[in-house]
Amino acid sequence: MLLLLAEYLQQYYKGFAVFQYLTLRGVFGVLTALVMSLWLGPKMIRMLRDLQIGQSVRTDGPQTHLAKSGTPTMGGALILASISISTLLWADLSNRYVWIVLLVTLLFGAIGWVDDYRKVVEKNSRGLPGRWKYFWQSVFGLGAALVLYFTAQTPAETALIVPFLKDISIPLGAGFVVLTYFVIVGTSNAVNLTDGLDGLAILPTVLVGGALGIFAYLSGHINFAEYLFIPYVPGVGELIIFCGALVGAGLGFLWFNTYPAQVFMGDVGALALGAALGTVAVITRQEIVLFIMGGVFVVETLSVVIQVLSFKLTGKRVFRMAPIHHHFELKGWPEPRVIVRFWIITVVLVLIGLATLKLR
Repeated sequence: MLLLLAEYLQQYYKGFAVFQYLTLRGVFGVLTALVMSLWLGPKMIRMLRDLQIGQSVRTDGPQTHLAKSGTPTMGGALILASISISTLLWADLSNRYVWIVLLVTLLFGAIGWVDDYRKVVEKNSRGLPGRWKYFWQSVFGLGAALVLYFTAQTPAETALIVPFLKDISIPLGAGFVVLTYFVIVGTSNAVNLTDGLDGLAILPTVLVGGALGIFAYLSGHINFAEYLFIPYVPGVGELIIFCGALVGAGLGFLWFNTYPAQVFMGDVGALALGAALGTVAVITRQEIVLFIMGGVFVVETLSVVIQVLSFKLTGKRVFRMAPIHHHFELKGWPEPRVIVRFWIITVVLVLIGLATLKLR
């Protein structure tokens, strides 16, 4: 929106041409979303408290969590609002990738909103039934996959890129749709499973989102893409604005979500942010790198799968409680220790993911 205004004002003052630079608009995207989050945060928390939209806590979990009962939830709406406003202000709204990622994020957020609303407002402990939640995730994830597949303009946009190997590019054909579906839906649920401790999910999301923004910028620049042996995808650089907005909104939310949390993001935030990361990774052709950088999300998901399979097959549990962050809590780790150590692991994994840009 502001890009159009800047283009119009260029005829009167050439200095407005500076807004053509993606890096500048990316920085402004971060700052705008951050300011929006910090400004809207207290107002939203007060509103949620007045409406008595509080978190329900499992009685079979760590006893330290019982004190969190009643903490305002559905704060993910704050993140989505900040991301949307910042993206609409600073991104090129004629870019199809911007709209695809933004719509996927908001649609998955809508699924989470319905689930949260039923749990905390209607007091329905089941929320949105799992089969319906997965159905709508599948509809939106498959829809995004089909749109990306049928609008692809170059072979690189539907090929699997293997990191660390500069000459390996596997044409997927229609298999691209299947991979995209699983990446978007899988990442959405993985972030949701990770969101169990104060700030545990949001900072890894910020770190991975910021790194994907770097990949988007480089993939959208033909010279950088050729130099680094990564696929050149015309127009994808504009996603640095969305990723910047995600970083700013996430940091702003962390201000209120850090231990002890004043607000939780709920499914409305977790499902949406996971889908956003998955979609950006697919568009930039970095699904495998996402798997590396989002290792904490992967481990959290695997811990649940292993726990369920083990209990069904043997009647025994591998972990004291799943997802695995609760296992460490029940072993005696204080909640802040679990959170910060998972953050540190994510920093290391993100650095490894960024290293794939040169180690090819």
